[in-house]
Amino acid sequence: MFKAPFRCNPERGFFSWPDVQPVPRLFSFTCLGRGLLVVSVGLMSWVAVPATGDAEEVQPLRPRVPVSERIWARKLVPPFGSTKTASPEIVDQGRVLYEGKGACVSCHGKRGLGDGPVGRRLQPGPRNFTNCKFHKRRHDGELFWIIKNGSPGTGMVPMIPVTISEEEAWKILAYERSFCEDWQRRAR
Repeated sequence: MFKAPFRCNPERGFFSWPDVQPVPRLFSFTCLGRGLLVVSVGLMSWVAVPATGDAEEVQPLRPRVPVSERIWARKLVPPFGSTKTASPEIVDQGRVLYEGKGACVSCHGKRGLGDGPVGRRLQPGPRNFTNCKFHKRRHDGELFWIIKNGSPGTGMVPMIPVTISEEEAWKILAYERSFCEDWQRRAR
């Protein structure tokens, strides 16, 4: 089964496939305000799907990594040791990637609330990174696995290697963890 990630550019109001070959460009997505998400299949078929409003995150504490992958994922660690002890420079580099190249802000929002312009239309809604209970239950490696492989049953698509590198993903995670005020404070 072919699975290709796509990106949303909220400033320009459309989804686009990354410029990676070979990627069949069978679908294109257009955001039309808060009313419709138009999905184009090939050049002929158009399907209009109602966009949902402010989507809620479903089961925020449930793990998203499949059981068969979870033990392996929990063993993954950032090259800088831990997101708890990441330097301010690493966290700031993660912020730049989160808001820019990684396009995380499109769904998760600038403050990590899951209220980005695209995220408001997703069902289920994106993770709210300010939820400290979520951070306490998830290992760094599990979150890395999600960035690399996507999140089954959600709008989270695989980001590595099409959009960001593994090193950049770890930096984004260090920044993402900073949305929980307790996270880095517990490391001191």
